[in-house]
Amino acid sequence: MSEQPHQHRSNTKLKQQNKPFKSKHLSKSSLRDKAKGKVERVSVKNQSTRGVSNRTDRRNTARLLQQKKREEFFRKTKIFDGKNGTPKVVAVVALCADVSADDAVAKMFASVDQVPPNKGTVLMTTDRFKQKLQFVPLQRNYIDIMDAAKVADFILFVMSAVEEVDKFGEMVLSGIQSQGVPSVVAAVSNLGITPAKKHSDIRKSLLSFTNHFFPEEAKVHALDNAAETVNILRMIANQLPRSITWRDTHPYMLAESLAFDENPSDPSFGTLKVTGYARGTHFQANRLVHLQNFGDFQLEKITSAPILHRSIHVSNGNSMDAEATETVLDAPVPGEQDDLAAENEPDLLANEQTWPTEEELMEAEERVKNMDPRERPEASFNSAAPKKAARRVPKGTSNYQAAWIIDSDHESDEDMEGEDEDEDDRMDDDDLPSAHNDEDSGEEYEDLEETEEPAKNEDIYEDELEDEEEARQYAEYLARDKENRDDMEFPDEVEAPMDVAAQVRFARYRALESFRTSPWDPYENLPLDYGRIFQFENFRRTKHRVMNQANEGGVLPGTHITLQIANVPRTIMDTYSPSRPFIVFGLLQYEHKMGVINFVVNRDAEYTGVIKAKDPLVLHCGFRRFVVRPIFSQNTRNGKGTNNVHKSERFLQHGRSTVVTVYAPIQFGNLPVVLTKDTGDVNSPALVATGTLMDADPRRIIAKRITLTGHPFKVHKRSATIRFMFFNPDDVWYYKSVELRTKLGRTGHIKESLGTHGYFKAQWDQQISMQDTVMMCLYKRVYPKWGTSLWINPDAGHVATTATATASSTTVESMDMD
Repeated sequence: MSEQPHQHRSNTKLKQQNKPFKSKHLSKSSLRDKAKGKVERVSVKNQSTRGVSNRTDRRNTARLLQQKKREEFFRKTKIFDGKNGTPKVVAVVALCADVSADDAVAKMFASVDQVPPNKGTVLMTTDRFKQKLQFVPLQRNYIDIMDAAKVADFILFVMSAVEEVDKFGEMVLSGIQSQGVPSVVAAVSNLGITPAKKHSDIRKSLLSFTNHFFPEEAKVHALDNAAETVNILRMIANQLPRSITWRDTHPYMLAESLAFDENPSDPSFGTLKVTGYARGTHFQANRLVHLQNFGDFQLEKITSAPILHRSIHVSNGNSMDAEATETVLDAPVPGEQDDLAAENEPDLLANEQTWPTEEELMEAEERVKNMDPRERPEASFNSAAPKKAARRVPKGTSNYQAAWIIDSDHESDEDMEGEDEDEDDRMDDDDLPSAHNDEDSGEEYEDLEETEEPAKNEDIYEDELEDEEEARQYAEYLARDKENRDDMEFPDEVEAPMDVAAQVRFARYRALESFRTSPWDPYENLPLDYGRIFQFENFRRTKHRVMNQANEGGVLPGTHITLQIANVPRTIMDTYSPSRPFIVFGLLQYEHKMGVINFVVNRDAEYTGVIKAKDPLVLHCGFRRFVVRPIFSQNTRNGKGTNNVHKSERFLQHGRSTVVTVYAPIQFGNLPVVLTKDTGDVNSPALVATGTLMDADPRRIIAKRITLTGHPFKVHKRSATIRFMFFNPDDVWYYKSVELRTKLGRTGHIKESLGTHGYFKAQWDQQISMQDTVMMCLYKRVYPKWGTSLWINPDAGHVATTATATASSTTVESMDMD
């Protein structure tokens, strides 16, 4: 045998291993090996930014960016420059009762040796600052202050050195914060009547109070000092006003003067001529304008107005010079002007007719045949409609006293209240037969028809009605508060009635396998009110197109113009006061049409009352105010699901955002929303919630949920007997296919009915506890309540004139023009 050379066994440990390359980026060779010959497609759109740029390219990019910023800055500031520039609007608000806005304006004029010509809105023209300032002194009227703050470039808050800011002043500050804050200037008056050694402490205290609402403010100016008053004017003249995004997307005007031309055929109507400076976006004659307390109107034309230069001096008095002549700047185009039709005319002959299919009828008959004869529906229910039962009251009780008697057999009204459109939900306690035996109470009863008019004896009950009304309101308040607490502790839980079948009582409810993914047709069984609204196929795309068209054509902002508004009631001129601000707001295209509008709001922490769905509230949305009856739903932040179904809320709760849905005119832009409750006093409304506009989507499904609860009676491994959920076997068989859940997370299904009292056996995924609660969830779509109306300021002293009509040929699908 030949000797073979000895070979060592290969061992990887003896081989040299270099350390890997410690870079978070792959090398070119690694990327080439990873790609394995694949070539990535480079986007042509972003090809220039991905390439290697040299110094010249970077310099050109910086130059273009700088030029763009300069053009934007010039666009914002050029309207205030020059002798014919637009004046800056300064709203003067008194936060204390012992100071006056008119006195503050007088001190402003005195600091530059001028005298205000009159009370109300005044114009200051000074050669020293080369600016025109338009002061709007406001009385302590909440609505006037809110309207003036919407169009003001600066707000001058006047506080007192003697008295603290009262409740009205704090309410004004909160309201301005909720709708958008322009540039703010803080000033103090009556500082001269206080000791000099306390001036520093007073200013520090007022500055601390101001910073609570406006943290960027660094100083509180003294109006009693002429030098500081001049500094206020210098700061306002040299400072660029803060931009409010939602306001700049709409045209608006603060009126300087009004004129009215009567209609020869009807003197109560005519043409209103409003003169002022155009602000915001372009005023267009084809679009509508909105007048507070009166509604929306069409424009006849837009003309230029002569600019009056007012030179006010102590010695020379007043002198006015007029420049330019009146010319037509824009006129409506026939066929392109927006009409006043706010609602669509529904086609009553096109209503949906829902009939069961043949398969559904055969399936129902087969199910009835397989039932036990004792459990069939005809054994428990009569096909004839039950007659309305008369109320049972003690013998000798009058009709008036019977109205205060509450039935002891009280069914939960949580599911029925506020739903007038559902006939199945109208069965209240008076419609259901009493389950108690009245003969066992030892008291005689008699039948009393509810349709009879209550007998009135003013001599006896005139003084007692006030106490009874107070007691009724107090009982109603306690009941609403209890419902709110019960809704938080036991949300959506209801009890099935004992004397009415659950399938009849909850006939309009359906079960969902998955709340987020189960299909739900948004156009199924819509109410008639949905035939009166307008819908967009793509709301976001239409919004961008409409807002871009608002900046094309028309009258440029900063132009001194006269708006000639057609078919305006003469009541506007009769109630006009030069001492109060008169504001005209321009609407964008389609903003006069009615739609289903959704808002995202957060409840105000300081309001402690109970707000229930469909309670009347005042909606402040942008420039307009409406009285609405909203419904609430959950704001799904992490996604709305594939079926766009959202759970309704019965109350507006604290600590979470809520979606408010109403019938209202369509709005575009990121408009602020304020919900207030009418308290009877215009100057002290109750702030309920604040938020922003979400969209105008009628396809959003708001589903009301009810939860039928039961309790385990016997438990054997994964099988359990459940009681108190239903009270007859027909309901058990009817809801057999619905999935059951427990509060501890178990799921199951109904297996069979047991006995005649509604007991049933259920099969579960795991063994349930005897202390657990069994739940069955049913859903029904709910809709907002029609009845949105324009809010009327009671201080205006007039009644609004309806300026809307009904569309004759517009359909819901034809609203999208894109």
